[in-house]
Amino acid sequence: MLYVLPETTGDIIVLQANESLTQDDYTQTFIPLFEHVKNTHPTVRLLITFAPGFEGFEAGALWEDLKFGSTHANDFYRIAIVGGSEWMEWISNVAECFMDGEIRHYKITQLLEALRWINDEGEDDEHEEKNHPFAG
Repeated sequence: MLYVLPETTGDIIVLQANESLTQDDYTQTFIPLFEHVKNTHPTVRLLITFAPGFEGFEAGALWEDLKFGSTHANDFYRIAIVGGSEWMEWISNVAECFMDGEIRHYKITQLLEALRWINDEGEDDEHEEKNHPFAG
């Protein structure tokens, strides 16, 4: 199930995926919302949180995701993927090779940092962390 969160505004789409994603989640929720935002903004910022109980994608959802990704790879400014699974980090790294925009993976405990980054408020988070006097 895919939920649109209240932080969705302007060129920013904020979603939460619970349980599993279905083809209907793409065709009835995500794609119409994306098209609405894209009609009024040159690029889209997306933050998607995968809830701790997230089980995966149904086959129809994977197909919709592949079709969508192949036609809209250049329409994103930033994508933040929030969730604890290692495969999400891997997907983020692979997807960045095929997209013009930036993609970052955040742990579920880093949701606020992901929101800051999507809003251009956390541009130098990684840089600041490395230069922190107590960083290893």
